[in-house]
Amino acid sequence: MQLSRNDLLAAYRKMRLIREFEDAVHEEFSAGNIPGFVHLYAGEEASGVGICMHLDDRDAIASTHRGHGHCIAKGCDERGMMFEIFGKKDGLCGGKGGSMHIADLSVGMMGANGIVGGGPPLICGAALTAKTLKTGGVAVAFVGDGASNQGTTFESYNLAKVWNLPAVFVVEDNGYAESTASVWSVGGSQAARAAGFGMPCTEVDGHDFFAVWEAAREAIERARNGEGPSMLHVRLNRYYGHFEGDAISYKGEGEIERVKAEKDALMLFRNRVIETSLLDAGDMDAIDREVKERIVQCVTEAKAGASPTEADLLTDVYTSAY
Repeated sequence: MQLSRNDLLAAYRKMRLIREFEDAVHEEFSAGNIPGFVHLYAGEEASGVGICMHLDDRDAIASTHRGHGHCIAKGCDERGMMFEIFGKKDGLCGGKGGSMHIADLSVGMMGANGIVGGGPPLICGAALTAKTLKTGGVAVAFVGDGASNQGTTFESYNLAKVWNLPAVFVVEDNGYAESTASVWSVGGSQAARAAGFGMPCTEVDGHDFFAVWEAAREAIERARNGEGPSMLHVRLNRYYGHFEGDAISYKGEGEIERVKAEKDALMLFRNRVIETSLLDAGDMDAIDREVKERIVQCVTEAKAGASPTEADLLTDVYTSAY
């Protein structure tokens, strides 16, 4: 299966949108304009986009506390996201969730999650619903390598396998969990963990959009065809710290700069499609300009947006079917 020219343009735009969005949030948070806590996805764009390109309205994802990229990849409105991060009333969650709790069920985004390992149980529920209702839907959980030791994650692996659920577990391994090298903080092979639950696992270079896209295609088709759950172990690098304000003292000198120079996902994508004459530089330069203008507009409008009022305090707290 080949990606069309329109597919390639859409993929590049999504990745560029994530990068510009995160760089803007970094600048605004550093300036003290954003409340709460922020974890950025810059550098990991090929993973979220390469996977979510295979999903549609039947499908659901659950994210981590580093959720902006997954939100954009699944189709959340970037303006509503920016308003939410600024804590404004017109945010996707009314300004009440902020960065770590963005959700939009209308596009199958079950939410970013401040609980490490909080997403896998959610997608088991979504996958069970899809199986029961025979919708053909697939549920995808994104977790970090730090969540791969959590009991919630292991229990979800077990449940998904026992019930043969249409689920895919994506371990985005940045090599450090939070701030300690994974060899010490996580230990062991993700593929061996998957095998322990009878699930296949594919390890993939998370900087390579095309490698992620192909591995995700196989895993999602497998789930959609009723062949059960599987895992993707995606190795990648984040460009900012674990959280905004992290001094990143645990990484080697020049490590991030070397990754940007040698393995940046957007750079590799551009080089590949230009070398193979699938797109030309002008196509992507135009997207770069359009996306930058869009993000500037989103930030400007979010800053000027109205905050929730006292009257909004108790809305969206309880719901009743009666």
